Amino acid sequence: MTMQSEEEAGELPDAIHARIVQLSEEGDRLASQGSFERALAKYQAALGLLPTPSTDWEAATWLFAAIGDVHFKGRDFASGIDAFERAVQCPGGLGNPFIHLRRGQCLFETRDREGAMDELARAYMGAGKNIFSDEEPKYFEALSGVLKPPAGSSSL
Repeated sequence: MTMQSEEEAGELPDAIHARIVQLSEEGDRLASQGSFERALAKYQAALGLLPTPSTDWEAATWLFAAIGDVHFKGRDFASGIDAFERAVQCPGGLGNPFIHLRRGQCLFETRDREGAMDELARAYMGAGKNIFSDEEPKYFEALSGVLKPPAGSSSL
């Protein structure tokens, strides 16, 4: 009987995981300072450490989400859509309210109203109204215009 390696068992070796976390934290710090290009470079470097296919790894989910978030904040909505599309293909990405929120916002900004409402509804269904609390009101207002309130309620 052969033993599975850590990669075959679905876990990254500790040293690689630690380096990915470090790069991700550096990217987060840079993004919070508005240094979007430098943050993207950190996230991309972290992605480069993942074995292929990268979409098989949970770390890829949050790295693609971070990349998409930086694109959203930098107003590069088309690139944000691409990053979030990759994130939903990774473990735990589909159904993640934050990923659906940001993807919906990017679609909204590129005038894909139908796609935006679908994604924003997924975010709402997964996390409720609170997920919109720190966002520009226009996203929840648009969703409120197409999504029916829950039974027994007059609003979302």
